[in-house]
Amino acid sequence: MSLTPNLGQVPQDSQYGVRPKIWFAVYQLLWHLLLPLAFLRLAWRTRHSSDYLNHFTERLGFAYGKTIIQGSVWIHAVSVGETRAAQPLVEAYLERGETVLLTHMTLNGRRTGTALFAKAIAAGQLRQVYLPYDLCWSVANFIRAFKPKFGLFMETEAWPTIVFYCAEIRLPLFLVNARLSERSARRVNRFGKAGRSLFQAFAGILAQTQFDADRYRSLGVKKVEIVGNLKFDVPLDPSLVQQGKAWKQELHANQRLMVCAASTRDGEEAIILQAWKDLLLSNTFDVAPLLCLVPRHPERFSEVADQIRDAGLKFLHRTEWIEAPKGDANVDVILGDSMGEMPMYYSAADLVLMGGSLLPFGGQNLIEACAAGCPVLLGEHTYNFQQAALDAIAIGAAKRIQGELILSEPVALMESLKELLLNTAELAMMSSAATAYSIEHQGATKKILAALEHQNFTLN
Repeated sequence: MSLTPNLGQVPQDSQYGVRPKIWFAVYQLLWHLLLPLAFLRLAWRTRHSSDYLNHFTERLGFAYGKTIIQGSVWIHAVSVGETRAAQPLVEAYLERGETVLLTHMTLNGRRTGTALFAKAIAAGQLRQVYLPYDLCWSVANFIRAFKPKFGLFMETEAWPTIVFYCAEIRLPLFLVNARLSERSARRVNRFGKAGRSLFQAFAGILAQTQFDADRYRSLGVKKVEIVGNLKFDVPLDPSLVQQGKAWKQELHANQRLMVCAASTRDGEEAIILQAWKDLLLSNTFDVAPLLCLVPRHPERFSEVADQIRDAGLKFLHRTEWIEAPKGDANVDVILGDSMGEMPMYYSAADLVLMGGSLLPFGGQNLIEACAAGCPVLLGEHTYNFQQAALDAIAIGAAKRIQGELILSEPVALMESLKELLLNTAELAMMSSAATAYSIEHQGATKKILAALEHQNFTLN
């Protein structure tokens, strides 16, 4: 059986997303005008790490060195979450003997890919580069340099120059593990025909859920198939899981429960810390529970540490906690200031408070927490994981914060945390439901591979 999909023909008439000439010319002009700002932004970020300027020529589509591998499967994963989600798909193609070109937009995404696929990179089977900025000449240089077999963009990425260029040269480009929130669909429709034509120019869209598929179809996309969510297929690092379970056992031996506030976003930490302080001051527990606070973005670790100090809570950094007694009641908060260790935090926790859902960020990935068998508490804003959140709540793996969350006085969050932490029997039932939920929804990788190989898209 051929490893290369049946590429078929990419439609070129106006019904299928031909590049809108006037709109596209304006878009290109803006990109060229703003290009200096893009590099200034990278330079500004070097205050966190000098690595931000590494490989900057790749962002212009040249200077890739002598190790270019042509004819690879091209997978684009913009940042950390998409790179982790792509892991089972990347590994499936590597196991088939394919070479993989893995592109990113962010430094942390590239670092994650380097860690996940170190063996394949060393063996010359996988090459990482930055996706070029969306300029007509940088995109053309990139495609000419690597000549990929076909492209797979993860989740929400749809850069107009790349998408239309691939359609015009008949290089099949698919949007896989695709999701589209109601808010994003409205935003696309504001651009009228120009916005809709962008998604119509993909060779096909493999959507996570029926909600997502319906929204893509509302934009006029014909080739859409529902394949599930790749995040259910992502394996948890067994060494991290084991370490987390050991920490949990030590905490329980000291009668301490732990809540992990995972992947929190700017503005949410203040809400969580106030609710946690109120919870501790309520003197509800014989042994006070422990909060593990894990900000989503590493550049905010220092800022969040200052917030914990200002809240008057005693805390340790994750590195300090390694040697500290896990039952130390003098510690109120652990700051999870490390990358790539979420399976450890989830495995150590009795409850996860999912970041990105307290404020309108759309929520973060609750699937990984469920795979670790950890119950999930969600805020109101989960539109980026709409179906996953609804399914997790329906099966009993997750609950929403009860009552209105007032940001200045987050009583509803404090009460929801207290209610669950006092009911260990309910937490145990939610834990079992979370594990069952994560297993039940696996299989997206096989469906995506089959759809790409046979071009078996629904045409209606």
